[in-house]
Amino acid sequence: MKLLIVGATGLVGSHVLSLALADPRVTQVIAPTRRDLPEHAKLWAPTVDFNHLPDEADLWGVDAVVCTLGSTMKVAGSKAAFRRVDYDYPLACAELAKKWHCPTFVLTSALGANANSPFFYSRVKGELEKRLISLGFSSLTIVRPNVISGHRSQERLGEVVVIRVISFLSRLLPASCQISPATNIASALLEGAVNPIQGVNIVSSKQLA
Repeated sequence: MKLLIVGATGLVGSHVLSLALADPRVTQVIAPTRRDLPEHAKLWAPTVDFNHLPDEADLWGVDAVVCTLGSTMKVAGSKAAFRRVDYDYPLACAELAKKWHCPTFVLTSALGANANSPFFYSRVKGELEKRLISLGFSSLTIVRPNVISGHRSQERLGEVVVIRVISFLSRLLPASCQISPATNIASALLEGAVNPIQGVNIVSSKQLA
């Protein structure tokens, strides 16, 4: 199969990329990025500007898309910048994939995503989910992790503190509130792409613990 990964340089996306390149079910991986990726026989990694995405069949005419784009309010710097990365970019990718008849879209969302949430972060995630559902993909898998653990090139202090607190309290917390390892999220995303389930499929944080 031909798989497109959007966000392949991030924590979760890099794990999806590694898994996909090693998976014999995947014959080609396309990973549009803003910086270069190491070469691989199965990989095409064109450099793109996410503010002006190219509209080409070679890029979007794939069997499935895995989208792992995402930021935090602190990293983004403003609500507008956060919404651009976590809503505008994923939606633009989904619309282009749909235009070129891609049947399957797989998204990294978040625990608590709700279009009616009073919390900006959760509301943006929920609004994106709602919009993607309206596009009518044959298969749409939405993965909703809790706090994500894994090695980052730049540690986020707030996340480090939260991960340590959750780890300390892990025996007292339900499965849905446990840390979501990036490797588990990546496995769920890839499986949603290579073994698509018809309709909308939600993978909860409980399933990722």
